[in-house]
Amino acid sequence: MTSLTDPSGTSAPEPVGKAGPGPLPATTGAPTTGAATAPTTGAVTGAATGSADATVPAPTRELIAVSADGTRLHVEVHGPEAAPAVVLAHGWTCSTAFWAGQIRDLAVDHRVIAYDQRGHGRTRPSPVCSTDALADDLVAVLDATLAPGEKAVIAGHSMGGMTVLAAAGRDAFQEHAAAVLLCSTGASQLVAESTVLPLPPGRLRTWLTRHVLGSRAPLGPVTPIARRILKYATMGAGSAPHMVDACARIVHACPRKVRHTWSHVLNLLDLEHGVQALRVPTAVIVGTGDRLTPPVHARRIAAALPHCVGLTELPGLGHMTPVEAPGLVTGRIRELVTTYAQLKEGA
Repeated sequence: MTSLTDPSGTSAPEPVGKAGPGPLPATTGAPTTGAATAPTTGAVTGAATGSADATVPAPTRELIAVSADGTRLHVEVHGPEAAPAVVLAHGWTCSTAFWAGQIRDLAVDHRVIAYDQRGHGRTRPSPVCSTDALADDLVAVLDATLAPGEKAVIAGHSMGGMTVLAAAGRDAFQEHAAAVLLCSTGASQLVAESTVLPLPPGRLRTWLTRHVLGSRAPLGPVTPIARRILKYATMGAGSAPHMVDACARIVHACPRKVRHTWSHVLNLLDLEHGVQALRVPTAVIVGTGDRLTPPVHARRIAAALPHCVGLTELPGLGHMTPVEAPGLVTGRIRELVTTYAQLKEGA
């Protein structure tokens, strides 16, 4: 385990099929190692904090990936087409905008593929909400954007990490996944182990947490009080105001029906089998101040993964690690690409 000190005008998309031909030659790089039980310490450098710019870059192109049940998924591709591929899956109540920091930095020399989960961002809601549907959606994105046999590093935050776990046993996922980064996620017992409510563990806290997270109440406009509530529930105490504001605007944009419906899926989540099925090299990141998916989840996942290449715990950070420590998350993705991913043939 690695423990770090506290870091301070597009056209309408059209459906497409798979990308161009052929698997790609591997890049070079020494394999990443590090048992999840062997802690080290070190300071987060300035690069780990990333840029303060929360603007989402304009994509190189947009497309629609059609999932197994016909759901049309909004997909964005950023960066050079011949560059190593990175796929980003966002979490509950978020959108592609959540990955702005990673997209901006990685798209300089990577092909970054980001998509809106069903009901989120520019992907319309679907009557089907399940972990199987999340897996179908990720597979559809991989098939629509990668060539047969082409590999990518896949990063998932929160429900995006759960999407990866749900898809881990699928043939298409195994065909395309070179390595995985799991950020601030869990595989089961999400409500029972959440510490959003400052109460002792037990039936009362679980019942209250289920009702709070599954509330049908509208979030309303982004006010100072709304920012304070969101910061307490999802971010570390030291999070900069611009980070809190960016997250608040993304979360408040999620329709309340979508937020409510997916809360039930998360309440019943059991993807422990997906952890065992995730056999590619996988790194795990969590903030020690995460109240939605506390570090117990990351530690349990790291211990059970067939090929864990490191667990990083970030002191004082909350649930929104890609926003709270954008440079560090981007750096982990770069490490995985350098070590395990492939380049397009002829690049």
